[in-house]
Amino acid sequence: MTKVVHIITRMILGGAQENTLLTVEGLHALGDYEVTLVTGPAIGPEGELVSEARDCGAGLVIVDEMRREIHPWRDLQTLRTLTRLLREMRPDIVHTHSSKAGILGRIAAKRAGVPIITHTIHGQAFHPNLPRWQYKLFLAAEKYCARFSTRIISVCDAMTDQAVEVGVAPREKFVTIYSGMEVERFLDDGIDRDCFRARIGLRPDQLVVGKVARLAELKGHEDLIRATAKIIDRFPNLALLFVGDGALRDQIEETARSLGLDGRIIFTGMVGWREVPDYIKAMDVLVHASLREGLSRALPQALLACVPVISFDVDGAREVIIPGQTGWLVEPRSVDGLADALADALGDLGRAMEFAWEGRRLCRRRFAADVMVKRIDQLYRQLMRGAGRE
Repeated sequence: MTKVVHIITRMILGGAQENTLLTVEGLHALGDYEVTLVTGPAIGPEGELVSEARDCGAGLVIVDEMRREIHPWRDLQTLRTLTRLLREMRPDIVHTHSSKAGILGRIAAKRAGVPIITHTIHGQAFHPNLPRWQYKLFLAAEKYCARFSTRIISVCDAMTDQAVEVGVAPREKFVTIYSGMEVERFLDDGIDRDCFRARIGLRPDQLVVGKVARLAELKGHEDLIRATAKIIDRFPNLALLFVGDGALRDQIEETARSLGLDGRIIFTGMVGWREVPDYIKAMDVLVHASLREGLSRALPQALLACVPVISFDVDGAREVIIPGQTGWLVEPRSVDGLADALADALGDLGRAMEFAWEGRRLCRRRFAADVMVKRIDQLYRQLMRGAGRE
């Protein structure tokens, strides 16, 4: 049996974490792998997936000192703990996720003599929104860790292109495996949409523009609010539905009040990831206004649910959204562009739904969780053969 250890910084409610949980669950279910998930504590207002990870049947280890923030002393402790754990476990494969765990986990795996080291890029650790010193630090760390990574998985082609462009590693070291999800829950058309909308405080006549994201920096909630303010006179029955919670809720609410949109936004608070399909199906249009995401799960999820999508043209968004065919792409941070796209979609919902149906056809197979797990299994077997361990 092949021993695999997955390492991720924290198991909060988020796309990288859902991807990791479904991967661990899927590999464990195959029966050919002894899978262990190593993670830090799920601290903060973003919810947690630790309980689901504990119940999935795979092993679970919590490293108390592992945190998202840079902290030299704590990070050194984390590295020592991970190295000790991997020496004790003696895995065949270590597979890391997220920036902090991707760096510390791969260094620990190298120090522990793990023969196969893989890493998934869910979103670049280095990006233009960082302070210059952090950008250089993360880029240098990624280049260093790539040297002893057996293979690097990207959740979209855009992640590979960005990494190759700045010299992280040669293109042949990368492979794209789209992030999997439980597509059947979004394909289910049997949900009573009107009943659910009424339960969360929406009227039947309201046009609902939604966003699924933590209330955090770079997620674009305030850009969406400002765009909405520009078209509210044309669509007086418009409401916003923000699915998720986070540290910036008070700031976002203040922005809405200052623009006269107080009372037009429903904040759901923390929502379990398996409840997300109901909320997406309550929307007339989903907007992805984040500035850094890798490939947002909300985009294929909305299209699978036949909900039209608008997105800033960042990272892997254009691998799902084909302008004029499956949705709208807008220049990042363009409030006017976002307002125009919203007006276009809401003004002709029939045409917008045609885009969504075409998007469903594109996403139905590409983002299935079992397809993701199958491709990771195939990659592991290929790497094991290459290392002479199968």
